Amino acid sequence: MIDTHCHVFKEYYDNIEEIINKVDVVIISGTNDKDNQEVINLCNKYPNVYGTLGIHPTEEISINSLKFIEENLSNKKIVGIGEIGLDYYWNKNKEEQIDKFIKQLDLALKYNKPVVIHSREATNDTYEILKNYPSLKKDIHCFSGSLEMAKNYIKINSYLGIGGVLTFKNSKLKEVIKEIDLKYLLLETDSPFLTPEPYRGKQNEPYNIIYVANKIAEVKNISLDDVLKQTSLNAKDLFDIIW
Repeated sequence: MIDTHCHVFKEYYDNIEEIINKVDVVIISGTNDKDNQEVINLCNKYPNVYGTLGIHPTEEISINSLKFIEENLSNKKIVGIGEIGLDYYWNKNKEEQIDKFIKQLDLALKYNKPVVIHSREATNDTYEILKNYPSLKKDIHCFSGSLEMAKNYIKINSYLGIGGVLTFKNSKLKEVIKEIDLKYLLLETDSPFLTPEPYRGKQNEPYNIIYVANKIAEVKNISLDDVLKQTSLNAKDLFDIIW
């Protein structure tokens, strides 16, 4: 069981060691300067914790932010750049966001690191920018788009991060997942957010990827073991995890 995207920080949890040890591997994503430092600390402390460093589209970025990310990409536990992207729901300053996004994509290209992509109400701009980086491996975090967009992302070297939204009663994502090959899917929780059914509304944690995996198995009419095995292989391929 590999949770490919979560935010297991002391801001949210008092029992970090307990919850990360319920799964085999967690990849913790930074979103700002403070989180990025904590990602480094957690990666250095726990054998089953890996991390990605990035500045979220709604967070402030500085030269020092980029310098810190770049200086820590040599750490073998840092397996990507993210969470980066575009968010037109919370931040209407599109030009500033795009500039921030491109700077981090360029950094990923320079060091050949995969990227973890956040996109909210910005699908077209996100896709058009990512098309310019075909060699970069991409994790489309919290994917909830159409089948057409899923296929478009896959064509540009992307995996789709699937989380708790899939389990929601009225989620249209089930119809998309049914048509997408398992080899393009990743399990994620986005903890402490987006808790899957049957615990929706409570604080999320990495172990809850089991409910996402179960739903994928149900939708695709395959075994849970097949889902866990293939999505783990996908995560290892994308993030170059040695485990």
